[in-house]
Amino acid sequence: MPHTSDTLFAPIRIGALDLPSRIVMAPLTRSRAAPGNVPSDLAVDYYRQRASAGLIISEGTQISQQGQGYAWTPGIHSPEQITGWSKIAQAVHEKGGRIFLQLWHVGRVSHSVFQPGGARPVAPTAMPVPAKAFIPGPDGKGTFADAPEPQELTIAGIQMIVADFAQAARNAIAAGADGVEIHGANGYLLDQFLNSASNWRTDRYGGSPENRGRLMLEVVDAVIAAIGSARVGLRLAPLGKGFGMDEAEPEAVFAHLISELDKRDLAYLHLVEPRVQGREIATEIDPQAEALMQDIRRRFSGPIILAGGYTRQSAEEALAQGRGDLIAFGRPFIANPDLPARLRLGAPLNEGDPATFFGGDAHGYTDYPALADEAVS
Repeated sequence: MPHTSDTLFAPIRIGALDLPSRIVMAPLTRSRAAPGNVPSDLAVDYYRQRASAGLIISEGTQISQQGQGYAWTPGIHSPEQITGWSKIAQAVHEKGGRIFLQLWHVGRVSHSVFQPGGARPVAPTAMPVPAKAFIPGPDGKGTFADAPEPQELTIAGIQMIVADFAQAARNAIAAGADGVEIHGANGYLLDQFLNSASNWRTDRYGGSPENRGRLMLEVVDAVIAAIGSARVGLRLAPLGKGFGMDEAEPEAVFAHLISELDKRDLAYLHLVEPRVQGREIATEIDPQAEALMQDIRRRFSGPIILAGGYTRQSAEEALAQGRGDLIAFGRPFIANPDLPARLRLGAPLNEGDPATFFGGDAHGYTDYPALADEAVS
């Protein structure tokens, strides 16, 4: 019998939403958008299948054409894209679920094939990028290419991006989403501005921790003004090293940023644990990282979602220890559309096929069996 008192399955309120459990579906890039970066009908099935999550956070969804960095990722800046997302939101809601769209600008982790007019990608500072972009190949399949050196954003360019985030949030709500998550992690644009390794600016967006956090807070404020703080979450990756990130003063940066965010009454803060570096997950957290995460927890009074290769057992332990309030599961949701039921019952989990994670058709996307399917097979 399931233990109904288990913390992972306890309800919780975030912003304006009452969630039936603490199980969150993490954002998962699957690179299956239709032409025009429109969410496909296949994506409608994919998200519908996973509607039993306490909350779905969608795959990264670019706020503009400039914000794209990977082949076949959806946007939320054209009428066709809004219509595509509206079908997904409706399908999730019909199944009793809830969905936030993750708003994404990849910054320098891009390629000229995605940029308007074939321009170079944008970044806080023009410097070589230790990254590869996933672009369409000549055979119609995806291939990896070196990201070109980006162009440094002007003040006017920065202001345009802030406006694009706000408009994308309005579009998401118009599509029927319950809210949005601003992607400020994993080496993408907002993280690039925050991080001393990628931001060498000397204007008001560079130098001090306060200046490097300015764009992040301006985006948060613009999105809150557009749709209300109860519908806004933010993802961060403290001590993340992806795509050349290597913050020299993490304690000062996050002390300032989190203290400011706590004033804004966000629906939640979503933290990628420092032990997660790319596809590698350390079994233990180092003392500096542990102290930083504890400091963030102290400074932020709202709900915190933790992401970091969790199992049911480690998720329960994290919640019991008070390190977070909800747990995001990523890859397990790829292969287990009914992951909450499997976790509750202690049922075996399907293994995902990495060869089908990015790009392709229904295979490895919507054809993983649920428990009911397995019972009759």
